[in-house]
Amino acid sequence: MNPDPNRPLVIGALIGTLLVVTSVALFWLFGADGGASSTTAGAVTTTLPVLAPSSSVTSTSRPGVATTTGPTTEPTLGPTIPIDPPHAWVDRSTVGQPWGDTVEGLITFRGNPTATWYGVGPVPKTPEIKWSYPETGMCSQSTDLGNTTTWCGNGWTGQPLVWERPDGITEMIFGAYDRRLHFVDAATGTATRSPIQTGDIIKGTPTLDPDGYPLVYFGSRDNRLRLVALDRSDPVVLWQFQICLPGDVCPEGADLVRTEGSWNDDFDSSPRIVNDYMFEGGENGWYYIFKLNRAIDELGLVTVDPDLVFSMQTYDDELLAKVGPSYPAISVENTTAIYEGRAYFANSAGRVIGLDITDIENGNAPIVFDYWVGDDVDASIVVDREGMIYVSAEYERYLDRAKNLGQLIKLDPYTDGDPYVWGMFSLTEPPAKGGMWATPALGDGVLYTVTNKGFLVAVNTETGAEEWAYDMAPGSWSSPVIVDDRLVVASADGYLRTFDITEPFGPRLLWTFQIGGGNPIEATPAVWKGRIYVGSRNGFMYAIGDVNSGA
Repeated sequence: MNPDPNRPLVIGALIGTLLVVTSVALFWLFGADGGASSTTAGAVTTTLPVLAPSSSVTSTSRPGVATTTGPTTEPTLGPTIPIDPPHAWVDRSTVGQPWGDTVEGLITFRGNPTATWYGVGPVPKTPEIKWSYPETGMCSQSTDLGNTTTWCGNGWTGQPLVWERPDGITEMIFGAYDRRLHFVDAATGTATRSPIQTGDIIKGTPTLDPDGYPLVYFGSRDNRLRLVALDRSDPVVLWQFQICLPGDVCPEGADLVRTEGSWNDDFDSSPRIVNDYMFEGGENGWYYIFKLNRAIDELGLVTVDPDLVFSMQTYDDELLAKVGPSYPAISVENTTAIYEGRAYFANSAGRVIGLDITDIENGNAPIVFDYWVGDDVDASIVVDREGMIYVSAEYERYLDRAKNLGQLIKLDPYTDGDPYVWGMFSLTEPPAKGGMWATPALGDGVLYTVTNKGFLVAVNTETGAEEWAYDMAPGSWSSPVIVDDRLVVASADGYLRTFDITEPFGPRLLWTFQIGGGNPIEATPAVWKGRIYVGSRNGFMYAIGDVNSGA
């Protein structure tokens, strides 16, 4: 899938502001120190509707958009064909494309709001390690649900960002288990800026602002969501939002949301930034939409003044009764998918939700899609050009609902009837876990997915048939990526593999290369201009390029 750098912009409302941002692009890399700011967000909270039975799904027809009535072709070529203008909330033409052309880079998890763009080639042909970072492993101790263990490297939701700075440096930005957000020169593996220190591990992928503002957004297991300015001599936290469950000790200085919550208080998902709004789920089972109010001040420094304009509890008693008391997880760990005025996400109880965000300016985001798949959905939802959604679910509750639907499910969120199109199955017997933690990669008529049982599978998007499978290692969670006609995938035994997918339903293995001493690779690889960047659970980030080449 080749990126089209000339695709139309879909965020016309920001054009005036982007002119200002562009004018200070060089300055913000080296600007003077600026002060941090903090605001208190007010919330508009929805009342959770009664969860509809899975056979009764609230849905609407495809959102209407204005069509042109004037000629779209030369008059001699026949009748005119109406053409939809780009949708202001993630147009279908952006599927498979980089997120905008203001910032050149892989700037959010899976590249764009539909989770369908994975980087820029070429992919290395003869791999070797070009560098590893840092000198000592990225490790720290972390407590999760009462258990304290040592965590090293980058987790299964972590993907490094790679972008081209205005000063010519290709920079990586990633969080790690050493409780830091790192900034690294992609060419040399040396630090470019001081890291941001947090109070616990960072599992998710950060997001670089897609509209040119010098901002990066990320969450941590210290229960905070942060907005960081990059236009000071060192990165500065401008704003933070903290979940406080009952019994938590929450210090002053954060925008606090005290909630009953049910599960945890981490932020795993990558913030989605669209039209000056940030979309983010929490492991407390709540979902949040913020109006960022980004601006450039009189000194040329970026400012933010976020308002929490929408929040919702993603679970109710009926859903908790369905999943049962033995594993009552209801966290939102996947990254939001946005497509033509809808935001899709799911929780760990298997509830898949679609919100209509076209009136979010007034704090309105009604539920227009609601479906229960029967088990934990931590992988991000993928949306194709037709607006069909693909949901990857784990299989660890062993409920009949999940057994009947499958673990990779195609849904039609616009039908008035049953949205279920097909399911691909990855079942196991207790206590073995099946299903998928990885987010699939969307190719040409095929989804490439990785199962917890250790198989890389090519699934026909029309029929759900398994066209091809490759045996890797059990416990593989890394999400595969497609760049040009190459498929890159990592596995739990520390191997990277590259396949030729010129024939989409019959990938051909090109090479296998192990890094990190065989430690698991859970994180998603980033492919950028001849190199693969990926973290290992041994504690290090690696750059893999061609033997005897500068790349």
